[in-house]
Amino acid sequence: MQWAEVLADQTLKNLPYKIELDRYGNILMSPASNRHGRIQFAIGKLLENALGGEAIMECSVNTPEGVKVADVGWCSPEFLACHAYQTPYAQAPEICVEIRSPSNSDEEMRGKVALYLNAGAKEVWVVSEAGGIRYFGVDGERKASVYAVKPATMLGH
Repeated sequence: MQWAEVLADQTLKNLPYKIELDRYGNILMSPASNRHGRIQFAIGKLLENALGGEAIMECSVNTPEGVKVADVGWCSPEFLACHAYQTPYAQAPEICVEIRSPSNSDEEMRGKVALYLNAGAKEVWVVSEAGGIRYFGVDGERKASVYAVKPATMLGH
């Protein structure tokens, strides 16, 4: 399938799962908890408050491995001026955030980090449902974000 077909398919509306496509156009689904949704919102709010721009929940990005959907994508005003709300984005926004679910493997998370960075993200965050955050850039894992964001207060930590 193509992403436009997924969006138009009425049988896929209102599923309680995140949908992505693999490189062959096959649908991949993963369920999300309410905690997952709360973390998504908190991160999006944190990014917008700290950096301006816009946070997009369920931000679709076209990659060589199919359409991947970051739990949160942060877009600068410059990114939005260039790409608006293209769906899926041909280039990843500056920050892509993945909130790790119990069903996600280490290999899957490493793969998504690499795909977002290769698609143009400046930084990728991998967040545990407990609230811990790991930061990645093209130079590898970082001790902290290069952006002026203080996520320690995000969920009352």
